[in-house]
Amino acid sequence: MASQTKLKILNDPIYGFITIPNERIFQIIEHPYFQRLRRISQMGMSYLVYPGAHHTRFHHALGCVHLMQKAVRVLQYKGVEISKIEEEALLIAILMHDIGHGPFSHAMEHSLVEGLDHETISLLFMEEMNAEFNQSLTLAIQIFKGEYERKFMIQLISSQMDMDRLDYLKRDSFYTGAVEGNINSERLITMLNVVNDELVIEEKGIYSVEKFLIGRRLMYWQVYLHKTSLVAEQLLIRVLKRAKELIGQGVDLRASEPLMYFLKNRISREDLDTETLQIFSRLDDYDVISAMKEWMYAEDFVLRNLCEMIINRNLLKVKIKKKKPSAEKLEKRSRALQKKYGISEKEASYFVFAGEITNLAYKKERNNINILHKNGRINDVVKVSDQLNLKALTRTVVKYYMCYPKVTD
Repeated sequence: MASQTKLKILNDPIYGFITIPNERIFQIIEHPYFQRLRRISQMGMSYLVYPGAHHTRFHHALGCVHLMQKAVRVLQYKGVEISKIEEEALLIAILMHDIGHGPFSHAMEHSLVEGLDHETISLLFMEEMNAEFNQSLTLAIQIFKGEYERKFMIQLISSQMDMDRLDYLKRDSFYTGAVEGNINSERLITMLNVVNDELVIEEKGIYSVEKFLIGRRLMYWQVYLHKTSLVAEQLLIRVLKRAKELIGQGVDLRASEPLMYFLKNRISREDLDTETLQIFSRLDDYDVISAMKEWMYAEDFVLRNLCEMIINRNLLKVKIKKKKPSAEKLEKRSRALQKKYGISEKEASYFVFAGEITNLAYKKERNNINILHKNGRINDVVKVSDQLNLKALTRTVVKYYMCYPKVTD
């Protein structure tokens, strides 16, 4: 039954009251595809480290809309022409930029649908909804795809300092309590301007940009790449991999209908038609959690133990170092596990594994953050900044992790 009362204002713990600017955007928010984001966690399994990190993609999307409204007002005040149609398209594009996320956000990116990232699925949802909304999302889709002629609008959606990053750093900092990410998004937006159709930051905002970049780097090491979050997400990926494997062998496992559909079928971009997209839209965190609670009692040693580790937070031990772990170390722990439980080398590989993580706070070659000086000169923030650490942020830092059960120590 359609709601008769149209909610126009939402109360957000970060920004206070957020205004929904018009009926079309409100209808998009009410759509089942978008409401699903209430059931998709923003930070995957990070709540196992930071108990407050239970916020969702729904929170984040609304926060992005709020920041985009502010950015548009600031730019218009500074003489940048943005029509009502363009403004609405910007708001729709940023509202829907994450609508294609699967359960637990990035952790599931390639586990359920092969070779597809969430941006591609977001675009498919947008195109599907465009038909429902009488093609009124066409301009938003153009901006989202980077095809619109006004480059700065694309940068507001996707760049090294877009509305997405300005919201998630501040929001994730708030919900985790990691104060390093508490950037001054209001100040950064106030300093925005457009020169030669590209976004720039006025010189007065340079210190806020420095804090933004350093904060992003620290949040990655301290929060997004935290070793406990890392091992939990790796276990989650392996849960679905093992479930798919067992179902392929004819083992009877219980799961919700949409989750079972993706476990039974290999879905690639070519297979993601309207019907499959509809099934994907019914899939969220709860399907995966419910399945793992069932699979904790499965006969299969691997699936049972993987699920128990996540549900009861009895995770693998993880070590992160600058050097890649040797094959001998992995083999030694694998053999110890095989001997203790009488399992095969393949089964042990679900519990003993290694990988790498990278952290790059600022990519110099991609959509540089440019500083506008009072004399009209424009320079990359790294060249202008007197913060020596900023140059270090342009280099990719690689670290290596090794995960294994505590019983192999």
